[in-house]
Amino acid sequence: MTGYDLHKRFDSSVGHVWYAPDSQIYPELRKMEADGVVTAEEVPWGTKGTKREYHITGAGRDALRTWMNTTLPYARFRDAMHLKSAYFEWATPDAARSQLRAHIAHYESELAQWQDQIDQIDGGSSPMLNRRLEVTPEKDRKRTAAFKRYAYEGLVQRAEQEIAWARDGLRLIDDLDVGQPEETP
Repeated sequence: MTGYDLHKRFDSSVGHVWYAPDSQIYPELRKMEADGVVTAEEVPWGTKGTKREYHITGAGRDALRTWMNTTLPYARFRDAMHLKSAYFEWATPDAARSQLRAHIAHYESELAQWQDQIDQIDGGSSPMLNRRLEVTPEKDRKRTAAFKRYAYEGLVQRAEQEIAWARDGLRLIDDLDVGQPEETP
C-alpha cells in the first residue's frame, strides 16, 4: 500500500484504538524502510507521476510477532477530564455539569460507533474485518474475528464506564449543590 492507502485503512480499522495522523505515518514508513521491516517501490500514478508502495518484509513479520508476544511497558497517561473533576470546586456547578454532559455525549457517540463495529463483525458486514479475512487462512479466521470483536468489547466497556462515572459526577454536583446559591461565571 501507499502511505495514503495506509492512512485510509488505518482510520477505518485500528483508528478506533490508535490515532495516527498522516504526519506520523509517512515518517514512520521511512523509518521502517530504513530498519528493513518494509520495502518500498515506485509505482506509476496518474499519467506522469509515481508514488511509493510499501510491502512488509519477513523481518517486518518477525518484528510484528515479537511485538505481539511482548508485554507492554505501561506508560503513565494524561486524562484531562478526570484531572479537571478533581478540581471542580473551582468551577461553577453549571460549568461542571456542562463538562460532564459533554463527556457523556462524547462517550455515547464513541459507544455507538464501537457497538456498530461489533454488530458489523457479528453480522459479517465489517469491511475492515472482511478485508483482513480475505488474506487470512481459513483455519485462523474464527480467531481473527474473535479478537477483533474482543478489542471493540473493551472499548464499549470503557465507554460505558466513563458514561456511568460522569453520571455519578452529575449526581454528586446535585447533592453538593443543594441549598447553595448559584454562582455567576
